[in-house]
Amino acid sequence: MRRVLVLALLALALPMAAWADGIDLVNLHGSISISNAGITSVGSQLHQFNGVVAPSGHTLGSVSFSTGALLSGSIAAGGTFSDVGSSFVVVGKGSQVPHKGTIFSGAFVGPVSWTLVSSSGQSVIYELSGKIQGTLWNGHFVTGTTSQTIKSTNGQLSQGIGHIRLGNTLLATPEPGTLGLLGTGLVAIAGMLRRKFTVGA
Repeated sequence: MRRVLVLALLALALPMAAWADGIDLVNLHGSISISNAGITSVGSQLHQFNGVVAPSGHTLGSVSFSTGALLSGSIAAGGTFSDVGSSFVVVGKGSQVPHKGTIFSGAFVGPVSWTLVSSSGQSVIYELSGKIQGTLWNGHFVTGTTSQTIKSTNGQLSQGIGHIRLGNTLLATPEPGTLGLLGTGLVAIAGMLRRKFTVGA
């Protein structure tokens, strides 16, 4: 009975362990164009991949994203953008990332928040955030979240211009389903062994 209990706990713990860690990405610089039709980024650099920081004067790749149209609120005061037609793509380069080329290709899932964080004189700071999902370079489907800090001025904002100060993206480690099946299999084997020992007794 004790063996069955241990295997059952292992079966439950394995899927949770698979999601305990993730892929942590940091992007810097670049700009956005913003209008009621949506937000699109240009030229943001992948600065950090799971703690590995790009050497000075270099980059680990690029991060680009776009949203759908403005659903509610306003560009100046903050609002919500649609995920329809959105994208979120991370491209790696160099030996410090696990793959040269597209590391992650996906899109926003659900509404994308556009929040006014601060306004001081002519300077304004916004946060763009939302849930994303897509596929890694190895074919695994993953989900995650991203938060992008955007700086602009009232004059630039009226022209649809903003500048990316910092972006943080966390992608969950894939394949909890596979480990869950493994755990279920272990429980089934334990049940068969228990039945065998009970019958033989």
